[in-house]
Amino acid sequence: MTAHAAAAPAPSKGFLSPTQQIVVAMIVGILVGYLFPASEYPQAIAAFKVGSSVFLRLIKTLIVPLLFSTLVVGIAGHGDDMKKVGRLAFRSIVYFEIVTTLALVVGLLAVNLIRPGDGITLAGASVQTGSEYAATKVTFASVMEHMVPQSFFEAGTKNEVLQIVVFTILFAVGLSRVDGRPKQVMLEWCDALAQVMFKFTGLVMAFAPIGIGCAIAVTVGSSGLSVLKSLAILVLTLYGALLVFALTVLLPAAWIARVPIRRFWSFVKEPWLIAFSTASSEAALPKAMENLEKFGIPRRIIAFVLPTGYSFNLDGSTLYLAVAAVFAAQAGGIELSIGKQLLIMLTLMLTSKGVAGVPRASLVILSGALAMFDLPLEAIALILGVDAIMDMARTSINLLGNCLATAVMARWEGEFPDDQTAMLS
Repeated sequence: MTAHAAAAPAPSKGFLSPTQQIVVAMIVGILVGYLFPASEYPQAIAAFKVGSSVFLRLIKTLIVPLLFSTLVVGIAGHGDDMKKVGRLAFRSIVYFEIVTTLALVVGLLAVNLIRPGDGITLAGASVQTGSEYAATKVTFASVMEHMVPQSFFEAGTKNEVLQIVVFTILFAVGLSRVDGRPKQVMLEWCDALAQVMFKFTGLVMAFAPIGIGCAIAVTVGSSGLSVLKSLAILVLTLYGALLVFALTVLLPAAWIARVPIRRFWSFVKEPWLIAFSTASSEAALPKAMENLEKFGIPRRIIAFVLPTGYSFNLDGSTLYLAVAAVFAAQAGGIELSIGKQLLIMLTLMLTSKGVAGVPRASLVILSGALAMFDLPLEAIALILGVDAIMDMARTSINLLGNCLATAVMARWEGEFPDDQTAMLS
């Protein structure tokens, strides 16, 4: 870990810090979306959508080279002890499963206590939308097959994070068994690529306030604030449950792992805001990797845990699935026993692994589960009305949970930075 990598964030040279610029952009985006609704100003919303899409496209160009270079150097460049890699993988999976299980528990408790589906009528909702999502079959076999790429370049063009990680781990293990000059050349090339990509990330992030403001304007302009009225209880239930999860699960995990919470948040808040405002985990990944390294966590751990968590540690999405599945039953007037709810949750937990690359993956998984347990698919049509608002919250918690998981794994591996050393500039 270089002194530069461990340094605290430099003071902002501008009038506003990057985080403050993003907050201002979000506020402006909300006002613009409210004043220029898509129904009255379709051309304006279309223009904002271009700005949002350009930003997200720039972000996606970073993901493959950044993941590949950092993970190769992290695994093959730190000795030939593959036991470390296996131990880190095992510990990460154990942690992921514990935390996502707790997310399901919090979601179930919240939706059963508040019962947001009571009083909701499905009469005007169409079953067609839910059926279309449910037609995308998600099984354990398909998840396992989806994990392994048939082509690295195909996985790269589709930004299939888990497939890229699987290929890169195998590549790095193979490289670690190579001796002499070929290994050194490849490691030096990957290290140089990683350094360039971090600089590239800085350039792209300079555009973040504009891209994020456009994304918020499109969301508010397309959905409108009025869409929240009929399903406000569902939205508030999710937001409240996510807050409870953060306070009762993530915060104690940080205390137990002795993660300095204020310093951790100072490095994570910017990628968290990016994830919240764009509702895209991919958009926040490069900045999260960069800031966690500045926080002092070894690149080897960041490059493995953070992208792997994007498929196996979706805390916010898991909690959302618990709330949405039981909401659908309540809206359809169906009372589910505790045993049936637990069975549904087990199904959701198994089928939600490794499918983050599927468009609207959470709705695909939810629709499949509703169809499997004969619950009303019409509820999907209602949920879609406020899905963008809920997606922002669950995506930001996914990002926060994975950043914390990376810090916890660093502590568990005995490689968490000494607080005084990490604060040196």
